[in-house]
Amino acid sequence: QVQLVESGGGLVQAGGSLRLSCAVSGSMFNINAMGWYRQAPGKQRELVAAISTGGPTTYANSVKGRFTISRDNAKNAGYLQMNSLKLEDTGVYYCTAVRDYQTYWGQGTQVTVSS
Repeated sequence: QVQLVESGGGLVQAGGSLRLSCAVSGSMFNINAMGWYRQAPGKQRELVAAISTGGPTTYANSVKGRFTISRDNAKNAGYLQMNSLKLEDTGVYYCTAVRDYQTYWGQGTQVTVSS
């Protein structure tokens, strides 16, 4: 079993920054990939960013150049650095981890960007 706990969400003005953290219970060993999804009110959940074991990353077009995903296996954690935040970045952000072909989800953390 893998348990994920997100933190770092909050209220921020447009143009500001937030850093989300995802604490992973147990070892990061065999966690093939980690990712961040978000769900805005009235919209479907969408992939924001993902990082695989070897380090390759992928980003939604809407966040490229503004968001950076990373992972620290020694700290059993993943991160999402979000800069130049926009109103449309508002939503609940979920951390995910894939191990043994199973995807685990955190409970989510709210990010609200105000004008």
